[in-house]
Amino acid sequence: MSDSSINCTIDLDALGKRAGHLQLPRSSNQSGWSTQWIPIACVAHAEGPTALVLGGVHGDEPEGQVAALNLARELRPEQVNGRVIVIPCLSLEASRAYTRLWPSGANLNRSFPGSATGPPDQQLAHFLSTVLIPFSDVVVDIHSGGRTGLCLPWAEMHWVDEPAQRREMVEGMLAWNTDWCCVYIDVAGTGLLVGEAERQGKIVVSTELGGGGHVTAAIHRLARSGLANVLRRFGVLEGEVETRESLGLPPQTLLLATEASNYLLAPVSGLFETVVDLGQRVDEGDVVGRVHSLERPELEPEPIVARNDGVVCVVRAIATTEQGDNVVVVAREGDRSELA
Repeated sequence: MSDSSINCTIDLDALGKRAGHLQLPRSSNQSGWSTQWIPIACVAHAEGPTALVLGGVHGDEPEGQVAALNLARELRPEQVNGRVIVIPCLSLEASRAYTRLWPSGANLNRSFPGSATGPPDQQLAHFLSTVLIPFSDVVVDIHSGGRTGLCLPWAEMHWVDEPAQRREMVEGMLAWNTDWCCVYIDVAGTGLLVGEAERQGKIVVSTELGGGGHVTAAIHRLARSGLANVLRRFGVLEGEVETRESLGLPPQTLLLATEASNYLLAPVSGLFETVVDLGQRVDEGDVVGRVHSLERPELEPEPIVARNDGVVCVVRAIATTEQGDNVVVVAREGDRSELA
């Protein structure tokens, strides 16, 4: 039993299609007694697994928000075997401001498992950790690079030690049918939503679908088609599962960004200049970018050097850079057998 102060206005156990809100307590200078309403939808029919679909953990990542909104609006009960719970945007105020963080400065994706008596971001994380994630068999958390990072469009996963859970997560990652798939590590702290779901033994599927502050029609199509195919793969959504082969596409390329050395950080502040393109293959020692000093134009720019052979899978999307910012990720190409 959760001790959460958040109220969900719909019955998640009922069959049929329902839409409502999570009511998150808040207080402001304009209203001492108030709640923030976070939209939630649930579509349930017959017996089967429960999938939790989440968008907008970060406000500047609209790819998942749009895909989840389309799913929540279009999905009909007769298409479902089990239950699909959809929260199109967890960070509502950040999405309205098109920022990664909440107005308070909180990063929801560093707030898990949360606290029932903490600030609002931790209260929301606690509700997910104690109510919605335990309720679910599959957790789909859709991300992109946001305004600051331009990523190859990929489906992704953490390495998890439990073999059966890992096998299902690999299958879910592949089912998105992205050209690239990535296994990654946390390099900016703990408290991720997916980490909490993994700790609870759930099948977790996540993405980084482009970014850079803009979304193309191709990315919207990939977000929509991949999400539907993942739900079909786990038997929640009716229909035949599509494969790369059935779509006439070549096998996916597996990227392993599992070492700290894959993530290249700016040694100084300034203007970042990339000299490589997404998807480009580089060798250890290659210069992949430079940071220019605005104050000292006579200085040579500081080089950013690859520390391993691999594929450029992330490039910083904005030039203004502070010391310690991640500017490039160079992932090692791997083989699916390495995930066995």
